Amino acid sequence: MNDFEVIYGKNSVLEALIAGNREINKIIISKNIHSDTKMNKIKDLAKEKGIIFQFVGRDKFIPYEEFNHQGVIAQISPIKYVELEDFIADNKSIYRSIVVLDGIEDSHNLGAIIRTCVCAGVDAIVIPSRRNVQVNSVVEKISAGAINHIPIIKVNSLVNAIQTLKENDWWIIATDASAKDNYYDVKYDDMNFAIIMGAEHAGVSKSLLKASDFIVKIPMQNNFNSLNVSNALSAIIFETLRQKLTNKK
Repeated sequence: MNDFEVIYGKNSVLEALIAGNREINKIIISKNIHSDTKMNKIKDLAKEKGIIFQFVGRDKFIPYEEFNHQGVIAQISPIKYVELEDFIADNKSIYRSIVVLDGIEDSHNLGAIIRTCVCAGVDAIVIPSRRNVQVNSVVEKISAGAINHIPIIKVNSLVNAIQTLKENDWWIIATDASAKDNYYDVKYDDMNFAIIMGAEHAGVSKSLLKASDFIVKIPMQNNFNSLNVSNALSAIIFETLRQKLTNKK
């Protein structure tokens, strides 16, 4: 049992079933929950894949009362992190994109970032093994199952990871509130690029800023600079997508 983690919520469980890239040991469903389209699909897919699901009383959900589990919990294998070198080797097509996270501490932010990256077509997310929130059940829930649709690369050193990317023809773009250039001034559609996002209180570390090819900011009005990191990433990453789609025409 220790080899499994718990995920909860209809979207997270359903997306894990659909993706099929993680082993699901068992699904428990509250006897008190009303069936709907998503719940019926969860049961149908579980039957199809031979996964045990059980209807249980409320007492089984007591340990998870603080979470919005929606009456469904699955025991699931941990995500399999991808090696950076393997990602680079397996992705030889041009003009790929990566988001690098430097010191993100909030699970909700990481979950929202993963969801945004999948929606915008980002090819992978890089996180450090220390001083950054790791993928957990809250991250999976907030990502609405998007965690199953994008490679997560865990590295011991972000500096070394950035150097490896640069050696393989990737351009590095860091975000910093004091930067001179705005994020929309960079031409993203003709290069492989990695965007580094830092935590609100600390920002991107100096060593990563020094290693970057571009440093950009999101312009702010009223001297109020406290945009949530997941919101800030959304603004930047969808600008990169806008450029790609516009210049395809």
